[in-house]
Amino acid sequence: MLIALIARDKPGALQTRLDNRDAHVAYLKETGVVSQAGPLLDADGDMIGSLVVLEVEDMAQAEAWAAKDPYKAADLFESVELIPWNKVI
Repeated sequence: MLIALIARDKPGALQTRLDNRDAHVAYLKETGVVSQAGPLLDADGDMIGSLVVLEVEDMAQAEAWAAKDPYKAADLFESVELIPWNKVI
């Protein structure tokens, strides 16, 4: 099952994102369930959130993955949505 994780950073949290980026990217790579991932950008090209597509067994696995993300531990996100996704192209 594919799950889209869409997370929005707290306002003014760019430095928190940068400080925890290496740990977050390592987590993306080591967990083996990330199909695609990258930052959401504002009009100036600054990172303001994340889009991560997870390939998991069920929503519970996606929720467990999100709970262990270093960005979560850093309290970066204002909001996080986990939405089932169907890849067409």
